[in-house]
Amino acid sequence: MPASTPHSSLDHPAEFARRHIGPDDDQIRAMLDVVGADSLDDLIADAVPQSIRSESPLATGEAVPEHVALERLAEIASANQVRTSLIGQGYHGTITPPVIRRNVLENPAWYTAYTPYQPEISQGRLEALLNFQTVVTELTGLDVANASLLDEATACAEAMTIARRQSKVKVERFFVHHDVHPQTLAVLRTRAEPIGVELVVGDLDDLTVCLDPDDGVRGGGAFGALFSLPTSTGAVVDWTDAIDRVHAAGGIAAVTTDPLAAVLVRSPGDMGADIAIGSMQRFGVPMGFGGPHAAFVAVREKAARSLPGRLVGVSTDTEGRPALRLALQTREQHIRREKATSNICTAQVLLANIAGFYAAWHGRTGLRAIAERVHSQASLAADCIGSAGLALRHDTWFDTLTVDLGSSDAADDAVARVADAGIDIRRIDESAVGITVDETTTAAIVESVISAITASPSVSEARRNWSAGLTDGDGSPALRGIPVELERTDEFLTQAVFERYHSEHEMLRYIRRLGDKDLALDRTMIPLGSCTMKLNATSEMIPITWPEFADLHPFAPAERSRGYARIIDDLETKLAEITGYDAVSLQPNAGSQGEFAGLLAIRAFHRSNGDHQRTVCLIPESAHGTNAASAVMAGLDVVVVSCDEQGNVELDDVRARIADLDDRLAGIMITYPSTHGVFETEVGELCAIVHDAGGQVYVDGANLNALVGLARPGRFGADVSHLNLHKTFCIPHGGGGPGVGPVGVRAHLAPFLPGHPLDDAAPVGPVSAAPYGSAGILPIPWMYLEMMGGDGLTRATEVAILAANHIATRLDPHFPVLYRGPSGRVAHECIIDLRDITKRSGVTVDDVAKRLIDHGFHAPTMSFPVAGTLMIEPTESESLTEIDRFCDAMIAIAAEIEAITDGRWDVDDSPLRHAPHTAEDLIGDWDRPYSRDLGAFPTAATRTSPYFAPVSRIDGAYGDRNLVCSCEPLEALASS
Repeated sequence: MPASTPHSSLDHPAEFARRHIGPDDDQIRAMLDVVGADSLDDLIADAVPQSIRSESPLATGEAVPEHVALERLAEIASANQVRTSLIGQGYHGTITPPVIRRNVLENPAWYTAYTPYQPEISQGRLEALLNFQTVVTELTGLDVANASLLDEATACAEAMTIARRQSKVKVERFFVHHDVHPQTLAVLRTRAEPIGVELVVGDLDDLTVCLDPDDGVRGGGAFGALFSLPTSTGAVVDWTDAIDRVHAAGGIAAVTTDPLAAVLVRSPGDMGADIAIGSMQRFGVPMGFGGPHAAFVAVREKAARSLPGRLVGVSTDTEGRPALRLALQTREQHIRREKATSNICTAQVLLANIAGFYAAWHGRTGLRAIAERVHSQASLAADCIGSAGLALRHDTWFDTLTVDLGSSDAADDAVARVADAGIDIRRIDESAVGITVDETTTAAIVESVISAITASPSVSEARRNWSAGLTDGDGSPALRGIPVELERTDEFLTQAVFERYHSEHEMLRYIRRLGDKDLALDRTMIPLGSCTMKLNATSEMIPITWPEFADLHPFAPAERSRGYARIIDDLETKLAEITGYDAVSLQPNAGSQGEFAGLLAIRAFHRSNGDHQRTVCLIPESAHGTNAASAVMAGLDVVVVSCDEQGNVELDDVRARIADLDDRLAGIMITYPSTHGVFETEVGELCAIVHDAGGQVYVDGANLNALVGLARPGRFGADVSHLNLHKTFCIPHGGGGPGVGPVGVRAHLAPFLPGHPLDDAAPVGPVSAAPYGSAGILPIPWMYLEMMGGDGLTRATEVAILAANHIATRLDPHFPVLYRGPSGRVAHECIIDLRDITKRSGVTVDDVAKRLIDHGFHAPTMSFPVAGTLMIEPTESESLTEIDRFCDAMIAIAAEIEAITDGRWDVDDSPLRHAPHTAEDLIGDWDRPYSRDLGAFPTAATRTSPYFAPVSRIDGAYGDRNLVCSCEPLEALASS
């Protein structure tokens, strides 16, 4: 510690902000000298238009030291009552193997990684995701699975849109069996209505009528149908006949399934399903009051190109070595925009990795043992209930039993008695209760809950009878609740990865070996523009594994979750203060879902006023691709408006479009600061133009980290924004998820925020399965806001803008900065233009990105929003030392480009085109016109901390032509 820093500062309230913000006072002074500003205040006055500046400082409270924040949070957490939960309904108690918890969930090498868009430096997490995909395909019996989705309910909604796209039937109708989880049905209704899809909910008789093309009243056909295996109330059903009927009528059949049940029960694919969806939460991922969890969707091979989200596939590198990459429709919404079938631009990668490692840890034999134990506990409960003279709704089960008690009073009494025993169960309907057992359930818990439900002091006799019949005649466990014809008999999970890592030493080394292949924030700066890869502080991450946060069911009684209620209320209040909005909903579990929720609010507001014709959303041509996709999902028509040469939205074009639309304008969706990295000075006028025409203004909050403490969207003209808590507010990216994308609105839109999943009366339905989405990671932004305080948050924004201007100033002589504000300043990010360089030298953005790997850096954002450019964002967390190391690397690359333009190297035989250089390349035969030393160590700094990519440049086209999406072909690589 510098001598000038007194020891007492360690207890200073602002100490955390000093450590969070990378540059110290001396470094800030040096950076100001480089950019030519006398002070931070002067720089901000130059960069941020005065017309949008906040008049008052943030009132989010004073900063507190880390240990004080943790103490406060521990006190709040104590208000959450973690009890035995047998509620089920898609959420289960589970045991996270300690080796996985410690070395993945709590390991920054895994939780600070970015989405694997640069596959050469992502081979470890890509292999882990390939394992996840393989688990899903093996358990569901289908050909291809994606690399996870957000939650089970939204995965079912995505399955509906896949079926709509794949089906030969063009009737806008989708059948849903009534016994799906209620939150799934609620989210399906939210997603179906705006796009004009009619949901028909009923039993198999209703399915028959629905599929009848000649029934013009209740039928007329359907493009698809959704069933559950097991059902929400616990039945294990053979859906083969129903699926055959859907196929005969030209439709697509989807089945939502429990992956642990799939270990014992015939798979959806074996029953003929085209699509399988579900959640991998019970594979070692804590309930977390609703998330984050890794959902999944699997399809038959012919539908692979309709999968939403991300898909990991096998390709080769330049030397023919097997290599992994994201395949096919990755970032589809950026390519297809308003024609995209989904706005999903993320996954739940960290949680998917945990689930994949859980499957590898237990293997087929271990998973079967867990599933049999769970089923045995359910069978014990079933026998005890029968012995007590009570009726079960179904005569089949895996882990869930529905007990019909005959009256509302009896059901009330049973729930109360069970609660007195310290256990929560599910109220199914007026006269029935449900119990769901899991891998944490013991026989003692079963006896306790059954004693309470049956009001019987002892169930020992029933237990003895059950124990006597525990096995079949051959000594194997009896699967009492699963009909023999539905028992799974095929082999699955036979790949080596699921048979090798059953000892802790082997699993520990496997996790480390994969992590070492990758670059994450724990090793290097990730200068991605528009993605804000900032510090995820340890003190912010610590609480997420506390049992009080990790082990609470999202539908537990409200009195059990008072601690969560406090955190949610605090966050909503502080986020409203930061953004200038009047109300905030934390339910959306990704930025894409926040966009959808905000646009649904706009649509519902207009419709509440009788303006059903307001269906057009203006979107600038520079916008994130998710914007257009979200607008279409929300039932809006997209009209693109142009930008000028400086990247600003063309106001004249906005006026012209509005004039053409007359009263059909719903609103405009802009990003501010713009995706070009500048503060547009006319944003207030733009908002006024739209408001005068009766429209609403949506400000995409992707770049909110350039506004916090300086300007509030809700005060300078916006009506609604989504925020990215996984960016601005320090939730880590986790390799591509988890995320939280809350939505903030002005008061007139507040009634139209997402409703509770179990509340049918809400004007707008839910967009996530759980009431508060991915609540389990909300302690992270809570800690960040508590420790930073209002002054620290503002300082962070100022330093982020300073860092971007520092990079722009240093790199501009070598790589021209494409856009600047009127004062010559950029916002929190800058775009450098390589298009002329490419014309002169042949060097592309890909070449620069791959050469940066040799320097130990992740590449900036490539070719967005302008092709042939790189968008760079340093964040406030990077020190001047690291920022200058990046600038030095870019300047060294510029010198190599100059060597090409001077004719010293041919571009195809240059270090840029051969990058990245693997260790195998460097020790093998060498006939290149530059030295091995230059290939390995392009600057002196790389010698002190070298990184060698495990593969050289990957052939993406080969991977798309030869799509392989399971881990069997990679066994040699996995064991290397």
